[in-house]
Amino acid sequence: MLFWCSGLSLCLAQAGDGIGLRWLDADRTSAAKSLTAHFDVLEDPQRLLGLADVTGAQAGRFRPSNASGEALSFAFTRSAVWLRVALRNDSDLPLERFLEISYPLLAKLDMHAVSFGMQAGGSSHVAQQHHVGYQRSFAARPHASRFFVFPLVIPPRDHQVVYLRVETVNSLSVPAKLWEPAAFHANEREDYFLQAIYIGIVLTIVLYNLMLFSALRDTSFLVYTGFAVSVALAVLNLAGLSTQYLWPDVPKLTEIGVNVFAALGSVALLLFTRSILGTRQNLPRTDRAMTVLLVLNVVFFLALPVWFHALAPAFGVLNAVGAAFLLGVGLLATWRRQPGAVFFVVAFAAMLVAIVLSQMRNLGFLPTNFFTLQFTQIGSALEMLLLAFALADRYNRMRLERTQAQAQVLAAQAELVDSLKRSEQDLEARVATRTAELQVLNQRLESLSVTDSLTGLANRRQFDAVLVSEWTRAMRSGKPLSVGMLDVDWFKRYNDHYGHQAGDECLRQVAQVLSNCVARTGDLVARYGGEEFVFIAPATGEENAMHMARKISLGMEGAAIRHDLVPAGHVTVSIGVATLHPDTPASAEDLLKAADRALYAAKQQGRSQVVLAPPFLRAQSGA
Repeated sequence: MLFWCSGLSLCLAQAGDGIGLRWLDADRTSAAKSLTAHFDVLEDPQRLLGLADVTGAQAGRFRPSNASGEALSFAFTRSAVWLRVALRNDSDLPLERFLEISYPLLAKLDMHAVSFGMQAGGSSHVAQQHHVGYQRSFAARPHASRFFVFPLVIPPRDHQVVYLRVETVNSLSVPAKLWEPAAFHANEREDYFLQAIYIGIVLTIVLYNLMLFSALRDTSFLVYTGFAVSVALAVLNLAGLSTQYLWPDVPKLTEIGVNVFAALGSVALLLFTRSILGTRQNLPRTDRAMTVLLVLNVVFFLALPVWFHALAPAFGVLNAVGAAFLLGVGLLATWRRQPGAVFFVVAFAAMLVAIVLSQMRNLGFLPTNFFTLQFTQIGSALEMLLLAFALADRYNRMRLERTQAQAQVLAAQAELVDSLKRSEQDLEARVATRTAELQVLNQRLESLSVTDSLTGLANRRQFDAVLVSEWTRAMRSGKPLSVGMLDVDWFKRYNDHYGHQAGDECLRQVAQVLSNCVARTGDLVARYGGEEFVFIAPATGEENAMHMARKISLGMEGAAIRHDLVPAGHVTVSIGVATLHPDTPASAEDLLKAADRALYAAKQQGRSQVVLAPPFLRAQSGA
C-alpha cells in the first residue's frame, strides 16, 4: 500500500511537471466560471483506467476539449470519460470554490483533487476524492443537492488538478462550473425557488383537473391529469429532484425515469389529443396514425426498463417525431377550425421545441447549455399551462353547449306549448277569445276523463267518486241518499236485430230520457256499463226516489223506441231503487248492492218494472 501511494505521488508529480497542463487561475475566476473549454478529455472505452493510470502512463492521452458552451456532450456512449482541469491559487489566502456538475443523470462520478506543493517539484497528494452518482447512495454526496457539488479548498500558493471520471447509460453530458461560494449559495436558493414554482404549477394543474373530472365526469380531464403527472415526474427526474426527494436510493428508477415517464406521458397525451380534437370522428386517417404511435409508446414504456441502453436513442427519435406529428395534427385541426385546436398548437409549439432540443442534445447534435438543459422544464410548464387553457376552453364550450341545449329544450317546450295552444285554438275556433277557448278545452279534457263517450253521461269512474262523496255528505248532514239502477230490457235482442249502430242510438235515447227525468241540481245520471244506467238522488227518501224511477219508466214509453221482438213493441227499462238513511250502519257499497238486488227483482217480475229495495236492508242497518 505504501509502495502504491509512493508511486502515485511520483506519477502526480510527473503529471504536474511534464504533461503541459493548462492552469486556470482560480482566484481570479468570476462568480461562476464554465470549465468546458478548460477541460482535457480522455475516453476509456473499456472502463478499466484508474487514477494512477490517467496520472501516469495514460496521462499523455488527454486532449484539450476544444469545446464551447456550458457542457461537454458525449451522447449515448458506453465509455467512461476522464476529465481534467488544473487550478492554481497564487494568492496568500486559502481559496474556497464549489465545483458543480449540473447534470443529475450520471450513473457514476468520481472526483479526485490532486494538490501540488508551493515549490516546483514539491510533494503531491490527493487532497480529496468523492464517489457519487445516481447508482450510489445520495448520502455519499459531499453537498446535498440535486446536482453533483464538490466543495474545493485550495491552500495559498497551491495548485490542484481535479480529475473527474464519469460514466452513465443515459446521454452523457458534463456541464461543469466553478463557483465563488456566495454566488453559488445565492444561485442555489434561486434555483430551488424556481423548482418550487414549477412543482406548484404542476400540483395546481393536477388538483384543478381532478376537481373538474369529479364535477363533470369527463375523462379528458383525468387523462390530462395523468399526462401532467407523467411529464412532471420525467422532468423532476431529469432535474435531479426525484433522486434527491422521491427515490434517492432507487438507481434503476433514476436511470430509466426520464424516458419511461415520457413514454407514459406520450400515451396519455395521445389519448388526450384524440379526445379533445375528436380525431376519430374529424380526422379518421390521422387517428389511425395516432393509434400506431400510441401502440409504439406503450411498447417502449414496457421495454425500456429491460433494454434501456439499446432502446433509449430510438425512443428519443420516436419522442421527437411524435411531438412534431402532434403539432401537425394540431395545425390541421386549426385549419379546419376545430374548437380548442389553437390552444393545442400553441402549447405544442413550446413543448416541441423543448423535446427537439432535449433529444438533439441527448443524441449529440446540439451542445449542452442552459436552453437545451432547462428548456424541457420550461417547455413542459408552458405546455401544461396552455393545455390547461385548452381544457378551460373545452369546459367553457361544454357549459355553453349545455346552456344552448337547455335553451333548445326550453325553446322546444315553448314551441310545443305554442303548438298545443294553436291546436287548442283550432279546436275551439268557434269561441270568441283565446282565453275562453283554453277554458273550454280544459273543461272538455276534464269532462272526457269522467264522461261516457257514447251517451255523454257521467261514466262509472265519476259515478263511484260521486257516490262516495254523497254518502259521506249524507252521513254528515243526516239526510237520506237514494240510488237507482236501470237496465234496458231485452237489449241484446235489439242489438242483434237492428245492428250495433242502432243499439248505440238506442242507448243515447235512453240516456236522454234519464237526463230529462232526473234533472234536479245535485242529482247525477251515469252509464254504469253496457246497457246499465244509474242515478244518484241526494237528500231523497224512498217515495221521491220511486217517483223519479216511475217518471223514467213513463219517459221511456213516451220515447216509443221501436222494438218488434218484445210484447210491448217498444224499448222498456227495469229499475231497482234503494235508499240509505244516515242512522243505518251501512256503506255506499251496501247501498249500490241493494239497488242491484232490486233491479234483479224487477227483471224476475217480468221486466218493465220499478222495484224498491226490500225493508230488510234498513232493518239490517238498524233502521
